[in-house]
Amino acid sequence: MKKITIAIDGFSSTGKSTLAKQLAKELEYVYVDTGAMYRAVAYFAMQNKLIGADFFDKQALVTELPKIQLEFKFNADLGFAEMYLNGENVEKQIRTIEVSSFVSKVAAVSEVRAKLVEQQQEMGKNKAIVMDGRDIGTVVFPDAELKIFMTASPETRAQRRFDELQQKGDNVSYEEVLQNVVERDNLDTSREDSPLVIADDAIEIDNSYLNKEEQFTAVLELVNDVVKKA
Repeated sequence: MKKITIAIDGFSSTGKSTLAKQLAKELEYVYVDTGAMYRAVAYFAMQNKLIGADFFDKQALVTELPKIQLEFKFNADLGFAEMYLNGENVEKQIRTIEVSSFVSKVAAVSEVRAKLVEQQQEMGKNKAIVMDGRDIGTVVFPDAELKIFMTASPETRAQRRFDELQQKGDNVSYEEVLQNVVERDNLDTSREDSPLVIADDAIEIDNSYLNKEEQFTAVLELVNDVVKKA
């Protein structure tokens, strides 16, 4: 069966990673969570006091970029790859609301995007890959055979994110999460370098009222149609 590239873009907390993992497992493809890569850089900036609530030393971060080594390592017990930053497993640390509040600002830095896009394109040079993020279908893989753009209302996405954080034991309010979702939307869609937009040939999916199984079934049908025509 012909191998293709699947690019999944969309707003935060639309379940892009969940869908991408499902597809990769079903198709036996490589899965890459580009959001985790940007989160890891944001976490690095936080740990090195380069970003905070009222400051962001962009030039210092750019200077430090050569010191940032990112790697995905597959965890057989979990069934997916985890994010490693300079040899340390940071999968849990990068999923906090604090990192979420800084990641869009870090992702807007052109030098950061250039470094990570280059790595992402290298990962996908042999196809058979599912990659999710904000600019996969527009910048990383503009020639991807299948492009999906996922969306849902801010309130729906905030509730999903809030429930997820609550299950992890994080002490956050729904209002705080909703504010974070709205702020990230604004930053992601308004940045100068590779803003979040729908690729002309992407298929938009509003999953506000779809469960994970319904969404997966619908997208898998799209994949099979593309593979048959390829």
